[in-house]
Amino acid sequence: MNVLVNGVVTPVPPDATLADVLAAHGVPERGVAVAVSGEVVPRASWASTPLREGAVVEVLTAVQGG
Repeated sequence: MNVLVNGVVTPVPPDATLADVLAAHGVPERGVAVAVSGEVVPRASWASTPLREGAVVEVLTAVQGG
C-alpha cells in the first residue's frame, strides 16, 4: 500500500504502523511532532497506530528563532 510522508508517496507493507514508517525514514523519537491525516499522534501511540492506504503522514520539527 502507499502512504504520503511529508508529500512523498511511500510504499509500505499492509501491516505497517506509524512507528515502522518513521523508523524507515530515520525520524528521531524526540523533537518532532507527527500527524496522520490531520490528527496529531502522541509519541506513546506511534507503535500502536496502524496506517491505511492513502494516509497522509506529516512530520514536523521544532525550530528555534524568531
